[in-house]
Amino acid sequence: MSIVLGYDESPGARRALALAVDLAGRLDEPLVLVFGAAPPGTVGEESGAHARALAEIGGTAVAHAVEAADAAGVRTVVEVLPAKPVDALLDAAARHDARVIVVGTWGETPLRGAVLGSVSHKLLHLSDRPVLCVPAERE
Repeated sequence: MSIVLGYDESPGARRALALAVDLAGRLDEPLVLVFGAAPPGTVGEESGAHARALAEIGGTAVAHAVEAADAAGVRTVVEVLPAKPVDALLDAAARHDARVIVVGTWGETPLRGAVLGSVSHKLLHLSDRPVLCVPAERE
């Protein structure tokens, strides 16, 4: 089993990181760090450039999370996937037999989340596993 964390360095994701690292450490399970971003629907050389750029951005984004997990003695697996965040998280959760999917929230209202398609809102409706939504700290 594992703990899957959607991580993009947003304020909600940073707070979710601390909770996910603590949970993975307590349960002695690996923390699967997932960054998903679908490249635009282009073809040819431009498509490959977009995919490489997204992979680089994703790798940079999760580097902080890997450092935090390493400092806490938590094993990590990094998944930078060329898919929409919800699809990437659901895929990683299935492949890594996730006990829970942890995501940060941005404090959007339920209506805004439903209209704009927030990742946490979609996961709550699509996941067959528990989803833990961690709000960003209020400023």
